Amino acid sequence: MEGIPDVTTISRAMVLAAGMGTRMRPLTDHRPKPLVEVDGRALIDHVLDRLEASDIREAVVNVHHHADQLEQHLALRTAPPRIHISDERGQLLETGGGIRKALHFFHGEPFLAINADTIWIEGVQPNLKRLMARFDPATMDALLLVAGAATSVGYDGAGDFLMDPNGVLDWRGERLVAPFVYAGACVLKPDLFEGTPEGGFSLTKVFAKSIEARRLYGLRLEGVWMHVGTPDAIPAAEEAIRRSSD
Repeated sequence: MEGIPDVTTISRAMVLAAGMGTRMRPLTDHRPKPLVEVDGRALIDHVLDRLEASDIREAVVNVHHHADQLEQHLALRTAPPRIHISDERGQLLETGGGIRKALHFFHGEPFLAINADTIWIEGVQPNLKRLMARFDPATMDALLLVAGAATSVGYDGAGDFLMDPNGVLDWRGERLVAPFVYAGACVLKPDLFEGTPEGGFSLTKVFAKSIEARRLYGLRLEGVWMHVGTPDAIPAAEEAIRRSSD
């Protein structure tokens, strides 16, 4: 279902860019993964372009691995959104801890969170606009963009989530295969992080809390999601992009 609730417009985002990019080595030995190029542009520029097209005015980018390089790259960007840096040089906080540290940027309002290395080919409607329009804070703590595991480029895992007809998500369970994989973008309510620990922790911790309350929802991505986790995955992603523009 894709009703459009009457909610405050989401104008701020968190770009998760502090990971070590271990599986992308050797490309990440001397640069952060968000600066690895796909189709002639750094991964993070693909993401920031999407945020600009979705009318996001401000974005927080966390930095850790080769942080100086990433900051210098971001400083050259003149297009929206306005970028704030959340510095994790001293301690890598993982996805959940990184967001928790930056919560003050969002002024208690729902915000978009997106991985700096997530990339997809759009369908008929822009996916981030669909995601933000679908978010309903009355019934949801979080709304995740999910992709069909079987139709994604470069993904060979067992999937992450089951989804019921209303969009409510649940874990796939041990030794099972699930049809949906998290596509690296979501809308979150700040109060979902109440009671979380200081320091590093994964977003899956707050997803689990939301699943228990049946307030974790999914929206299926329109188009083609590409999992660019290793150097070998880059040519497949570029070929998919080329075919989509033919």
